[in-house]
Order: sequence, then C-alpha cells, then structure tokens
Amino acid sequence: MGQREELLAGAKRCLVEKGYAHTTARDIVATTGAHLGSIGYHFGSKDALLNAALLETFDAWGDAIAEAVVAEPGDAPLARFRRFLDGVLEVAHEQRSILVASVQAYAQAEFAPEVRDQLVASYTASRRELAALVLDLPPAEVSADQARRYGSLALAVINGAVLQWVLDPRSAPTADDLVQAIAGLTGSGR
Repeated sequence: MGQREELLAGAKRCLVEKGYAHTTARDIVATTGAHLGSIGYHFGSKDALLNAALLETFDAWGDAIAEAVVAEPGDAPLARFRRFLDGVLEVAHEQRSILVASVQAYAQAEFAPEVRDQLVASYTASRRELAALVLDLPPAEVSADQARRYGSLALAVINGAVLQWVLDPRSAPTADDLVQAIAGLTGSGR
C-alpha cells in the first residue's frame, strides 16, 4: 500500500472512530505513521483527504447493499422491495461503521462540491438500479420517469430507514413494517 492509500485508510479509521468534525490532520498521521506534510502533498488539505475517505466509504456502503439484494424474479414489486430492504437492514448491522461514515457524506455535500457531485452521480445511478430491481426490468429498460419515481421512492425509504436505524436500532422500522405501510397507503396487497 502506498502512502496515499495509507492516508485514505487512516482517514477512514478516523471517520469511524472520531467522526468528520473531530478528526484532525494529526489524528490521521498518527494512525498511519505518515508525515503531516504528506496530506498536503497527496490531497491538498485534510478536508480534501476526509472528503475522499467519505466518498470511498459511501461507495463501500453501496457495494455492501448491492451484495445484499436477494429479490426473486417474478415477485410482485412490493415483495421485491421488501426483500431488498431486508438485505439493506441486515447489512446495516454488519457494516455500522461504514454506514455511519457514509451518513457523514450528506452533511459534507453542502460544503464540498466534489462530495456533492459524487453523491448526485451515485443517486442518479441508484435510482435506475433500484427502479429496475423493484419493477423487475433490466436497468437499460427503465425509463427516466420510472427511475425518478420508483427509484426516488426507494432511496427515500432506504435513507429514512437507515437513519432511524443508526439513531435507535431497537425502534427502527423493519422492512416488513415499511412495505405494509406503503401497501396500506396504496390499498394494494403484497
């Protein structure tokens, strides 16, 4: 592992252990053994390094979610969505540190254009992928309108459920709770 990668790994550890606001450049170099000047050389600033680490944790969270998808072809859309939510919430238990670090990316997006741009790109792709999952279509066949409607709904439910889980896992809704609520609002079954 090169010094740049070591700094990223150290920054991710610090994000998990201390959070974005409480991580200093000295904390990062203490975990890596690097020199303080190496942060500036490789990233320009501590904030740029932390932002790069946030983006990597956000990507890791997305990868963990993708691996958790266990929807069955032929299931009704709500059943497919419930299976997906079950996978997301199961991964949350296993990947809490990555999840908490990823959540910090949302707050940083307001102040770091590169973080905002990465999140926008990630959400654009996720909307299409989630709509494809729920509608049982290949992603290439999902229309822009379907991605905007179904993918955005899926992201809103996922983000809300995950944030509730981060705050209080014991009282957070289950996938079944959420799907039953959606079904109740629409008057449809599973």
